[in-house]
Amino acid sequence: MRRSAGLFRRKHKMKREYDEKLRALMMETRQEWEHAKEIEKYADDWDADVLIRRKIAECSHFYLYKEAKQRNLGLE
Repeated sequence: MRRSAGLFRRKHKMKREYDEKLRALMMETRQEWEHAKEIEKYADDWDADVLIRRKIAECSHFYLYKEAKQRNLGLE
């Protein structure tokens, strides 16, 4: 019985650890996305590379957002 209690604590600790990593990654991808939007806004002409970079950053952020929603990860 004692062994399973330790396993539960370790599992809870690992979940907390990965949740924090997910939060940090979400913040990072959000900043990348905002930066890509700014670059796109100030680009003189239509540039496919700029558009693609913004789309990739946006998709990455929303993928992580969906993952956080599945994990019931709040802002806490």
